[in-house]
Amino acid sequence: MSEREMAASLLERVPDYKMGYVLAYLQGITADEAADDAFCERMYESYRNDPDPEKDVTYSLEECKKEWGLD
Repeated sequence: MSEREMAASLLERVPDYKMGYVLAYLQGITADEAADDAFCERMYESYRNDPDPEKDVTYSLEECKKEWGLD
């Protein structure tokens, strides 16, 4: 039995309420890698070209927890 046939056989046993997980996984592994890479590159360039002088400011976990009222 080929791997494709084994996968099809297993799909027959997946309950309907779990099919969404299977579908999301399959969509993820069949996504267009070139399109994903291009999107990530655009996001990176957008960040690099952002004129906001505070874009590189970092905050400690303790500072964030205090600001968010989790301290």
